[in-house]
Amino acid sequence: MRIDIRSRRGITRGLAIVFLLMTCTIGLSQATKISAPKNRYSVADDVKLGKEAAAQVVRELPLLPENGEVDSYIERIGLSLAGSIPDEFRHSEFQYDFSVVNAKDINAFALPGGPMFVNRGMIESARSEGEMAGVMAHEISHVALRHGTAQATKTQAPGVQLGALGGAILGAVIGGNAGDILAQGTQLGLGAYLLKYSREYETQADILGAQILARAGYDPMDLARMFQTIEQQGGSQGPEWLSSHPNPGNRYERISQEAQKLNSIPRNTNQAEFTRTQSSLRRMAPAPTMEEAMRSAGAGSEAGRPYPDDARVQSEVEPPATRYRAYEAPRVVRMSVPVNWQEFSDQSSVTFAPKGAYGVHDGQSVFTHGAIVGVVNSNSTNLTTATDEYVSNLLRNNAYLRADRNYQQTTINKRQALLRRLVGTSNVTGRKEVVNVYTTLLNNGPLLYVIQVVPEEESQKYARAFNDMVRSLRLLN
Repeated sequence: MRIDIRSRRGITRGLAIVFLLMTCTIGLSQATKISAPKNRYSVADDVKLGKEAAAQVVRELPLLPENGEVDSYIERIGLSLAGSIPDEFRHSEFQYDFSVVNAKDINAFALPGGPMFVNRGMIESARSEGEMAGVMAHEISHVALRHGTAQATKTQAPGVQLGALGGAILGAVIGGNAGDILAQGTQLGLGAYLLKYSREYETQADILGAQILARAGYDPMDLARMFQTIEQQGGSQGPEWLSSHPNPGNRYERISQEAQKLNSIPRNTNQAEFTRTQSSLRRMAPAPTMEEAMRSAGAGSEAGRPYPDDARVQSEVEPPATRYRAYEAPRVVRMSVPVNWQEFSDQSSVTFAPKGAYGVHDGQSVFTHGAIVGVVNSNSTNLTTATDEYVSNLLRNNAYLRADRNYQQTTINKRQALLRRLVGTSNVTGRKEVVNVYTTLLNNGPLLYVIQVVPEEESQKYARAFNDMVRSLRLLN
């Protein structure tokens, strides 16, 4: 789609940037000086990671047509902003490209190396072109300062290979449900928590974003105003974009101070085209949420499990072995599981199940005996609140289940944890099913969960294996 823009939009890009270099004469000598953070990855690594993650986005998310009215408009705005990046943060290898996701969530994200995706909901929510450009400038700043791989430099041990970061970066920059679905890292959904931007990086992106806005001819205060707009229009679920771009504190005031230093005169006020673009979007059919779009693309939480095509759920399943093997997701978790349980990794979790307990049913991958361990982003640092949110989503996606008991206080690896029991009649086996959900918060915010599933009449056969699994679990982060 837009991964190699040099072949598709190279001429347009070249003319736009030449024009910008001729017209960006604003003096920014008083601008706050920013230093890109330490980074052990190369610029080529950023490009490679971004291309891999962008290819996944193109496969999984509904994009508006390339070179359509809305797409072309966003591309022009994006190129104007990219052409206004200060020289010290330009990387000739980066290829900035801009696409519109047909999703109602108020969100936008940019990947290492330059691919950027703006949700339709973000465009429709902005009150001006400058506000929309403010979010884009903020995202571009994260790319220009190489915050994705810089955060990996701070967080990860030297032994973690580049290939394990692609899904991690993707999950972090998207955040929320889509981030969980798209985080294709092989190490237990690293993307769900590894690269959530720090307050330091958010501050840098706010300041550089304001500078880019000014250089592109916008009022840098548009960025501050857009944060207010996002908060006001986020609804009861909270603003999606701010979940992966937390407020570093005094955000509005800091941008206001920077705007005064820049002392720029806004000259880019093409409100008429912005209004036409919003009107065009509102004439379209209502956009789905990101989660709905992912589910319709076949990337829902169950459909994504990579069970063998010929696997079928059987009526008789071998009980758990009394011998165990070690499983480890580096820097995430280590635990013991029965030796006769198969292992299946998906986008953000790993499933363990015996033969005959997993397969395809009515076009969906299901399992009837075993356990899932995974990590999911949370909007709360309170364990009960974060667990409520996760369990509610679990019940929505598995309508046959209901909560059977209140939370039970427990521990995982000497850390505070909760246990919630769910029950229901499985539409696969027709038998009453018991689902135990354990949760605990990881050090840097996300929720780790353990889901144990078994038919009620076989609960005693699985009790020891389930208990041993939880007792052996060690958190490595």
